[in-house]
Formats: sequence, C-alpha cells, structure tokens
Amino acid sequence: MARNLIIRGFDDSVHSQLGELSRQKGVSINSIVKDAVDRWLKQQKEIPKRHHLIIYDNDESMKSLLKSVDKLAKEGEWWRCFMDSFDHSFTDLLKKLGWTEGRAATPYTPQNDLKKYYTDIVENISQKSNSRALCCMDFLINELAKNSLKETIELEKAYDSNRSEGLVFCIYKTDNLLSSSVKDMMDIFESHEQIFILKDEQVYKLHITKENTHKLFLS
Repeated sequence: MARNLIIRGFDDSVHSQLGELSRQKGVSINSIVKDAVDRWLKQQKEIPKRHHLIIYDNDESMKSLLKSVDKLAKEGEWWRCFMDSFDHSFTDLLKKLGWTEGRAATPYTPQNDLKKYYTDIVENISQKSNSRALCCMDFLINELAKNSLKETIELEKAYDSNRSEGLVFCIYKTDNLLSSSVKDMMDIFESHEQIFILKDEQVYKLHITKENTHKLFLS
C-alpha cells in the first residue's frame, strides 16, 4: 500500500530547483524524491568492503584505540576478530573484550612459510565469520613487513582486489614503514582505501594525492 510522506525543511530555492528539473525531465517531484529515497535505502543494505591502514608507534595509544573501536564495533554489530602479532602485545586486551583470534592449522615456527601462514589465518577468519560482516584488526601484517616488505605489498594488493565484507584494518608500526623506500611505502599506502595515523589518543586521516611539480610553487 502506498503511503504519503511529508518532508519538511526544503527552502524556496531547493523547491524551485526541483520544480525546474521536474519540468525539464518530464517527471514529477514525487518521483525524484522517491528515487533518491530508494537509492539511499539500497546503499544502507549494502555491506561495505573497507580496507584501511593504521600507523602507530606507541602500544598504549593503540590499546586506547582498540577500546574505542570495540565499543563502536559492538554498537554496529560487527563480528570482531584479530590477527595476532608474534609478541602478543594486544592479545590479552582483545580476548578480554571478546574478540576472536584467527588461527592457522599449525603454530608458526621460523621454518614456516610466513606468507602461507598468513594466508591460512585469513582463510580461518573467513570460515569462522559465517558470512557475517567483520571488523578485523590485522597486527600480523606488521610481522610480515619486518620479514619481507615486497611480499607484504603482494599480499596487500591481492587482498585489496578481493576484499571481505566488512572492515579490515592493517596495522603497521612506524619503524617498519619509515625504514622502507618511498616506492614501497607508497605501494602500501595505495593498497588501502584510507590511511590513519595514531598520535597519542588522537586519530589523524592522511590524504595523499599525486601532483605536478608546478604545485610546489603554488600557495
């Protein structure tokens, strides 16, 4: 059954523009508004596939961020999981908060293929999620970067081309990225949708754009 919807707050200018477009397109204002509402509802039903980068240098700052992320993930009913680092810096906190740890079939040893070990954990998380939209904190990728940044970039690009439903945050310590070449660092940046830098308890979003040389002389 069709229902009437009263929309308040349109000023005269917006109403006038809608009226002009309505006449030009040969459609009613009602159809324009209905189409906008239908598209908005469709967007809300779609589960995002986000792949973000977080850079930090202080464990206490990261713990504070994890507590905030945990609260938001619970409110949004995301399935919370993590990929642990070898030093287990954040394991106790995340398990206490009720996060699920992704595990490989066999524990890691120095003789293991680190790339395969990482892939096994990604598959394990995918199976455990039962198709639920996930919120995943990936600390293991930083360990891989210590061993081989080239392989890390390959994994990042492979995941970026075939993302899971939900939010995946790849977490790097500054020393790993700053010790790399500019090319490798840019490849890491470009493999993620957004880049965030953690300073104390503040989160900064980093915007990177490719520019021409003449921009150096413009204000």
